[in-house]
Amino acid sequence: MNESPSTSGETRTVGVRDVAALAGVSRQTVSRVLNEHPDVAAETNARVRQAMADLGYRVNNAARALGTRRSHTLGVLASDALQYGPSRSIAAIEASARDAGYWVSAAFAESGDADAVVAAVDHLIAQGVEGIVVVAPHARTLRTLDALSIGIPVLTLHSAGRGRAGLSVDQIAGARLAVATLADAGHRKIAHLAGPADWLEAEFRVNGFTVELAARELPIGPVIEGDWTARSGYDAVDQIRAAGVTAVFAANDQMALGLLSGLHEAGISVPADISVVGFDDIPDAAYYWPKLTTVRQDFEELARRTVAALTERDDAVASALAPIAPVLISRDSVAPPR
Repeated sequence: MNESPSTSGETRTVGVRDVAALAGVSRQTVSRVLNEHPDVAAETNARVRQAMADLGYRVNNAARALGTRRSHTLGVLASDALQYGPSRSIAAIEASARDAGYWVSAAFAESGDADAVVAAVDHLIAQGVEGIVVVAPHARTLRTLDALSIGIPVLTLHSAGRGRAGLSVDQIAGARLAVATLADAGHRKIAHLAGPADWLEAEFRVNGFTVELAARELPIGPVIEGDWTARSGYDAVDQIRAAGVTAVFAANDQMALGLLSGLHEAGISVPADISVVGFDDIPDAAYYWPKLTTVRQDFEELARRTVAALTERDDAVASALAPIAPVLISRDSVAPPR
């Protein structure tokens, strides 16, 4: 609630009437400024906004929604939000929405629970959201959504471009960058430490791994399934040693961290004996030992495109759907094989 001191020492809510009086305009003009009406003169707009700042007035979104039938709120439906990619995307969406003058309402659902996904969608619609962003890394979540008639715009993230209108970083291109970095260093026996098979991004990174090796006429190395955790990277060391490879592309930086630790304990030097490339470029990757070469995803750009597609222009959707190119961040974990 917005309050300002009264002469009696009590407090009261600062309202549109107060703003209008200070700015010397009508309440209707203040309402037009709040609702971003195009017919308000620039000088008047500036005077009203200065009055709002001077009085400490804050927009009451609930009241504005009653008057405009718009909530200026976007919904986020998420599962597996503790993983780095989804959690980073949710934070970036909230920041981008706030910059665009929107609020975010979030609902969480287990990806394998169709009823929970439907309930989460119903909850967001009941909040009057103007569009929904689905942070959907699993195919089963997309199948549930495809069966629903939602009635408002829906965009999916981390779906690798599959299903409904999906925004994503190009996962295949990112995996190919990782493999190309290892191959260009001279490696011919390369393994892939993959994410869980039911994650779409893990599937596409496996595809990129095999495509790049085939394009270079290199043997398809072993694919070892992990679960995104450092522990699964640590546990993969014996399989990687048994495979006789000289390099590993890990599907995320957390698994790469566990792998680095396990190799070190086994007396295997990185990158002298085995080179390692990760994926995501989490903030800690530059402080691993050795500093991790990895593939960076631009989550801020992904969020910006998402919010623009839901709040701005119809043509923003088409441009948003173009995959975002990942970037290879070269550090110290890759060297030529012995």
